[in-house]
Amino acid sequence: MSELLTINATTSPIRFTEGALDEMRRIQQYEVFNQDQYIRIGVKGGGCSGLSYILELDSKGDHDELFEMDGFQYIMDKRHRLYLEGTELHYAKGLDARGFEFKNPQASSTCGCGSSFSA
Repeated sequence: MSELLTINATTSPIRFTEGALDEMRRIQQYEVFNQDQYIRIGVKGGGCSGLSYILELDSKGDHDELFEMDGFQYIMDKRHRLYLEGTELHYAKGLDARGFEFKNPQASSTCGCGSSFSA
C-alpha cells in the first residue's frame, strides 16, 4: 500500500497517495496552465450512480477553497466537501488499470468503472 500524504489533515478533505501526488506534479509540469488555473477536484450530477467525480483544469471561483502541498495546488468547491471528506486519491500504473482512482468512504454505492457513486 502506498504511503498517504495529506495536504493539511484538518482542512483538506482529500488524501493523496505518493503515486497520485507524483502524477499531479507531472501534469502541472507538462500541461499549459494560465496563472489563474488550478486542478479542480470535485463532484457533479450524473453517471450511472448519481454523482461523478471531477478532475479537471479550472479557474478559482467564489465558492472554492485552495489547498497546497509541496508545490502542488488544487481547488475544490466548499459545497463538495460533504461528498469527498476522507476520500483517498490514488494513481494506478498497472497493466489492468491505469489512471486516477477515488476511494470514497462517503459513497454508499459505486458504478463498475468507479467514476460515479451515490451518497
